[in-house]
Amino acid sequence: MTDEAFYLTPLDIRRMDFKTVMRGYEREAVERFREQVGDELERLTRVNADLEQKARGFHEQLRSFRERDKALNDALVSAQQLRAEMREQAEREAELVLREARADAERLLAAAREQVRKTEEELAALSRLRRTYLAQLRGLVERQLAEVEAAETNEPPVALPGAEGRTESRATPAWLGTVTKE
Repeated sequence: MTDEAFYLTPLDIRRMDFKTVMRGYEREAVERFREQVGDELERLTRVNADLEQKARGFHEQLRSFRERDKALNDALVSAQQLRAEMREQAEREAELVLREARADAERLLAAAREQVRKTEEELAALSRLRRTYLAQLRGLVERQLAEVEAAETNEPPVALPGAEGRTESRATPAWLGTVTKE
């Protein structure tokens, strides 16, 4: 039998009327049993209704939990995607900073090389100037030494260029005293 074909209510049991037969059951016992069965069926119907209500509540909670689970899964997927995007962004930014730092380092290195080149050129120019100065100083000292040697030999006075008729003696000046030749 299916549930629909044999669906009894407590009222159906209480109203059920049995035919009386000659050697049948004791009527009072049947009535008591019918009342007990009706009460039990009534209790079971209430329990069943309560259980169905709880089942509906549980189904609703389950639906709510499934929605929350779906929302959490969606949020987790979104967070993972966001993390991946942020990582990619950070890697791109790090690469950009690294490229900029390398470019800055190259510029600084090129500027330092240029400064070294200029400094080397200045040093070479100063070295040339020093050699020129020393050569001029040597020439001046050699001329002065030649004049000193000439003064020691007491040569006659020599006219200096631009002196216009003035002559100077190449004799040893008084402040030099006597100079001895070694």
